[in-house]
Amino acid sequence: MAKKTAAEPTAESAAEPTGQVLIGRRVLRLRTERGLTQRALAEPDYTAAYISTLEAGRVKPSPTALSYLADRLGVDVEQLTTDRPAHLATELRMRLADARRTLCTGEPQQEAVRDAAAQYARLADEARRYALVAEQAAALTGLAECHTEAGELTDAIAGFTQAEELLADAPLPQRVPALRGRAVAHLLAGDLRYSCYLLESTIDQLNASGLHDPDALLLLYSAVIAPYMDLGAHSRAAQAAELALALAPQVADPALVARLHRGVARTLLAEGRAAEADASLAKAQELYQQLMIRPELAHCHWMRGYLRGQEGDLVQAERELRTAREILAHRRAALYTRQIDVELADVLRRLGRPEEAAALLADLLDDLHPGHGAVHAGAAHRLLGRIAEERADLPAAERHYRAALDLLQEAGAAADVADLCRMLGDLLRRTGRIEDALDVYRSGLGHQATPGTTTLGPAPAGPPL
Repeated sequence: MAKKTAAEPTAESAAEPTGQVLIGRRVLRLRTERGLTQRALAEPDYTAAYISTLEAGRVKPSPTALSYLADRLGVDVEQLTTDRPAHLATELRMRLADARRTLCTGEPQQEAVRDAAAQYARLADEARRYALVAEQAAALTGLAECHTEAGELTDAIAGFTQAEELLADAPLPQRVPALRGRAVAHLLAGDLRYSCYLLESTIDQLNASGLHDPDALLLLYSAVIAPYMDLGAHSRAAQAAELALALAPQVADPALVARLHRGVARTLLAEGRAAEADASLAKAQELYQQLMIRPELAHCHWMRGYLRGQEGDLVQAERELRTAREILAHRRAALYTRQIDVELADVLRRLGRPEEAAALLADLLDDLHPGHGAVHAGAAHRLLGRIAEERADLPAAERHYRAALDLLQEAGAAADVADLCRMLGDLLRRTGRIEDALDVYRSGLGHQATPGTTTLGPAPAGPPL
């Protein structure tokens, strides 16, 4: 083979000066680190002059030259062209899976969230440095989930939004975890209708485009139950719960399958079978993301418990709610567990166990407040008011009803506000405060009549099951 000599820059190389200059610098650095002369690196296929020109950034190496130089320097072609270490994407996915496991299974919860957040932050920075967009978005989504778990909802929304922006050109199912996370953070912050809008519009986009991805749809349908419930759209929440449960069998047990794929990936990587390891690890990472399914299925049990309570089957309602609570308590999802406790307390009161219900509600009020579970804090005060009223402690009942009104009005839960105004008005009327009662009744009617506050748009279409 004739040796290649230095060449003048072509029009193509002149159009990409930054890339070829960086490649030249990498070749120079790697050659120097290995103690090679330009001639030693070049021969037998190239000349020292060619290496000199390449290192100066005045020529763009061909794919053949890149392969030759990478082999001589003992690096991967990708590392030579991008300065990205060999198999970095695979290793980052492995570490993302580890961070997910830390968040989902670490104990105690506070340490798990803190440790997982630190892991995700490092991974996001490393992925950004090497322009690994998908991995950076996954790390930012994980970090935002840590903020959600910790109740840092502003930071969570910002993180999910940044992840969505990074994936703007990716297929919609890939953006669903970040979008769902943002919707949940808005819900927990008390922005019920916007949360509902995000989830419903995404469901419609998936179904309209024919992207019937079971994992993505399960995340969305199960997530939309909570805002439906808080907005009083109970029939729509029940429909979403049934759809989520119908989709669940199409998704394998994420913890077991992810552990299998991670083990396989490590074995394949150790054997040098990087492509197969990457494919196995990609599946593991996908399944670790689906670990959110367990708490989301808890929302379905939560919804079923509510419906059984409405039907008067209080024993079955308690069973469903305790099942949901057990799933979430295992995940140490304290904010969600507290919300289920409110529903459970209502069932206990109706079962004739008011003392147990009051104790449960009193324990959770410190963790629920405006911007952090405001709707359920309002529901807790409402229940405490009913219990106090049943005990004939009318001043305590009024205090709880008014505290509930303040919380629910701020959260925009109009249907609950209207019903609570009726309850407070009835209480005031029984105590002879007729004018005060009329004012409260008028306020409730105003909330009920406000256009758009108690109704939603058309329900999103269901997936083909």
